[in-house]
Amino acid sequence: QVQLVESGGGLVQAGGSLRLSCAASGRTFSTLGMGWFRQAPGKEREFVAAITWSGGNTYYADSVKGRFTISRDNAKNTVWLQMNSLKPEDTAVHYCAASGRQFRFRVPADYEYWGQGTQVTVSS
Repeated sequence: QVQLVESGGGLVQAGGSLRLSCAASGRTFSTLGMGWFRQAPGKEREFVAAITWSGGNTYYADSVKGRFTISRDNAKNTVWLQMNSLKPEDTAVHYCAASGRQFRFRVPADYEYWGQGTQVTVSS
């Protein structure tokens, strides 16, 4: 019903920046709450950032607050994650997720739809 496709991952030096994009299709984007999660090998999936349907509220993990910014453009059916001051510990597969229902922004199980992920690698 909803397809999510991430892009923008890659290799970057510590202190550098990347911008991830998530394009949605198959459902009215403005009805979806959106989140970004990441998962490194051997670790659980970790909440990164979330944004409400209207974009009026954003939420961030303590580990990225002040460095990352989530935004959305409902006319473009797209959500972005701007990542600045990247650290080696940010290295992970990053996933875009969406919920068409009430959701707890930190809880992966509350998101109905997931993208395939995009790898972010930060060199030390």
